[in-house]
Amino acid sequence: MSIKIIIADDHTLVREGIKSLLKDVEGIEVIAETGDGEETLLKTSDLKPDVLILDISMPKVSGIRFCEKIKEISPETKIIILSMHFSKEYVREAFRYGAKGYILKDSSFIELEFAIKSVYEGNIYISPKIAQMLVKDYLDLLENPLEVLTERQKEILKLIAEGYSTKEIANKLNLSVKTVETHESQIMDKLGIYDIPGLVKYAIKHGLTDI
Repeated sequence: MSIKIIIADDHTLVREGIKSLLKDVEGIEVIAETGDGEETLLKTSDLKPDVLILDISMPKVSGIRFCEKIKEISPETKIIILSMHFSKEYVREAFRYGAKGYILKDSSFIELEFAIKSVYEGNIYISPKIAQMLVKDYLDLLENPLEVLTERQKEILKLIAEGYSTKEIANKLNLSVKTVETHESQIMDKLGIYDIPGLVKYAIKHGLTDI
């Protein structure tokens, strides 16, 4: 039984190149190719591919959250992002919204073949260049746990630890209450701590405040 593939990229040469390379690979079958987001949704819904190779920068694609739409119409389809983007935030968002693989456009064909087979079997695949970057970030985070937060979020966490309410923080930083609430929610998600006493302990433990 073959792994059924759809290739979604707005560059014809890229699509044809991938299709040509995959046509002789045993166990892989390219069943369609698309050039924009709307067409990708239609063909994915109709054909239910095992794997979708997706360039997220195509026309009629609403950013990385486009992966969510794919998963809604075809939950079993595994998405591999094929991209030139090398941003860690971009990569994180891709996996957050349903991607199972992320491969750079300058990768070798052997790597693409391996990625397809790997995600089809239920694994996650990340290009080695990206994996190296994420491991470095993780090691940096172990040395400085607060690095996961933005400067504004560190500032708000410090004020939370010092006993200020959300409204007081908003007034002090000249922000709206809603903005502060959003930051507070993001801080909790990033740290995995969902209560004020826990946030206070974390801030003190890592030297953000000495109260």
